[in-house]
Amino acid sequence: MPQDHRPAKCIRVLLAEDQGMMRGALALLLGLEADLEVVAQVARGDAIVDTALEHRPDVALLDIELPGRSGLDAAAELRDEVPDCRVLILTTFGRPGYLRRAMEAGAAGFLVKDGPVEELAEAIRKVLRGETVIDPALAAAALGAGPSPLTAREADALRAAADGATVSDIAGELHLSESTVRNYLSSAIGKTGARNRTEALRAASEKGWL
Repeated sequence: MPQDHRPAKCIRVLLAEDQGMMRGALALLLGLEADLEVVAQVARGDAIVDTALEHRPDVALLDIELPGRSGLDAAAELRDEVPDCRVLILTTFGRPGYLRRAMEAGAAGFLVKDGPVEELAEAIRKVLRGETVIDPALAAAALGAGPSPLTAREADALRAAADGATVSDIAGELHLSESTVRNYLSSAIGKTGARNRTEALRAASEKGWL
């Protein structure tokens, strides 16, 4: 719709999505809504907060898995740095653990990407009105899954174990002793029901605990 046909007060949207084609398509489709205006687009998670401070969007539409920083971590900082901006998580990965972490980070909504754009546009309007919008199937799965059993340090150790890092590498990265790292990894393996840390990392990632 031409700009001069828009209402005087459009909902200003920041869009964070690392896939260029997806980002462009979403911006185009949302821009067809008379009351929505995509005022900024970013491809990296570590650009979200600075861009929001510059453009002051009403709603930030964030993917989770972004280069530089996850959308979940950015959501938590947005809550503090740009409190008037509502956060709506839009992701391919509908994992119960991600939903819990998104709500803890202050997100007002959580949707998966396979829905129609009209549903997304309405979700943006709802979160701006102060409502919470959550994919119903994911909400039910999250209630059944319960919270992550991993402590923060166990989760840190598993993340650091990616890409074949040694215990020594992990200890150096986390500023811990090697024996403490082994204890954290052993505990995480037990809690995920895995046989080794590679399986534990995979299981925790699939459940959205990391």
